[in-house]
Amino acid sequence: MSEFQQSVTNGEQTSSFVLKKTVVMVGMMGAGKTAVGRMLAQLLDVPFLDSDQEIESAANMSVPEIFARDGEPFFRARETEVISRLLTGAPCVLSTGGGAFLSAVNQKAIAANGVAVWLDADLELLWSRVRHRDTRPLLRTADPKATLTSLFAQRVPEYSKADVRVSCAPPVPLDRMADRVAQELLLRPDVLETANA
Repeated sequence: MSEFQQSVTNGEQTSSFVLKKTVVMVGMMGAGKTAVGRMLAQLLDVPFLDSDQEIESAANMSVPEIFARDGEPFFRARETEVISRLLTGAPCVLSTGGGAFLSAVNQKAIAANGVAVWLDADLELLWSRVRHRDTRPLLRTADPKATLTSLFAQRVPEYSKADVRVSCAPPVPLDRMADRVAQELLLRPDVLETANA
């Protein structure tokens, strides 16, 4: 049982959760949106979806292949379509790509139908997580760290518009990060409530 589960357990009575809106994980590549999102979905006992995986499944291609063949604007248009569709389903935890929340259209759709949770990680932590991966099409440059630094500077002001900010510092295990997100969401009764079982 996680610390969060213990904190909402009342004596012998266990609590379950009622998620009222889809939780949309936003933030930089390497922030842990997919990994933390999966753990959060398990914790809340709701489905987990990943917009990049949904796009890959529909296109029968990987995100890097879509970028290479069709370009970023094409990918972003498909991303907006997928996010809009997923937001109309039952409440779940939805992980999005690092660029998804930069779109005003996506921000508006998320605000109307869900809650945006920004996993706020500092640049060094992000770099330590993405530096040895070749699955990030935007980092396929001569100086990937400089590219990441530039993306970070451009994107943080947009991420700061998210409804909920959860700091990734100091680095903590995934289950503890999921606990942190859940604790923040419980402060929003329009999003998440406990229901004693």
